[in-house]
Amino acid sequence: MYSIRMRFLVTFTFLIALLPAEAQTALADRWRAIAEDASGQVGAAAFIVETGEHAALNGSGHFAMQSVYKLPIAMAFLQKVDERKLALDDRIEIPAKDYVPRDYSPLRDRFPGGAQITIRDLLHFSLVESDGTASDVLMKLAGGPKAVTTYIQSIGVNDLVVANSEMDMTWESQYDDWCTPEAATQLLADLQKRNVVSPASRALTLDDMQESQTGRNRIRNLLPEGTTVADKTGTSWTRNGRTAATNDIGLITLPDGRHLALAIFVADSTAPDAIREKVIARIARAAWDQWVHE
Repeated sequence: MYSIRMRFLVTFTFLIALLPAEAQTALADRWRAIAEDASGQVGAAAFIVETGEHAALNGSGHFAMQSVYKLPIAMAFLQKVDERKLALDDRIEIPAKDYVPRDYSPLRDRFPGGAQITIRDLLHFSLVESDGTASDVLMKLAGGPKAVTTYIQSIGVNDLVVANSEMDMTWESQYDDWCTPEAATQLLADLQKRNVVSPASRALTLDDMQESQTGRNRIRNLLPEGTTVADKTGTSWTRNGRTAATNDIGLITLPDGRHLALAIFVADSTAPDAIREKVIARIARAAWDQWVHE
């Protein structure tokens, strides 16, 4: 009787240990099936900040970030604010010649002759409206692309490289600004845990990301109404029917208060915009279902 009982306990313990890995594999398999519609390469990673549970599909692949890189730029810039080298109410003069000429820039469109704007407003334009001009100014204030990458690596996120300004980015060079899905979730988790910027800078960043005006059809689209999502999207041009990057990374607050860091990248896809975005939305919903209904 004792030996049967012991065998049961050993077997039960083994199953408990095995279930998380099985769940990770099952979620990755669901993601893989969804990704087939993208007609391109898909990478995704999910990480529960409070417990360390995770899952990934092509999690170590290199994906062009496009405007996803505005988040690490903002964090590197806010380090300067935290060090009191800059202040959010400082005003910056932006001549018209510094506007990005072809990329998305509401700042340029609103003030075509040039602008004088506070650093706080620059951050808002960059994170909420994904403004390329604003991001370039913040990058310059942070010390340039190398300084941003050095800062991100200093906090322990190694598989993320910022190489170009928006002004200098080309079709070919966009692939030099890359990260892995797993690195993106690590960055988000570090931001949530408040150990990389001050509490005030963290709150400011997350507030802006929650107000994001881009990507409403991506991570947010299929989640329950009222779900708190703080995200940053990235989208490339399309050339010869191929879109290099359709991305979204974000922190999702689950009903029990846990935080799901999620990164989804669709690369070199020939699918239409709506399909690429629906793939992201469905992957996000599958992750939600995994941890909400587990």
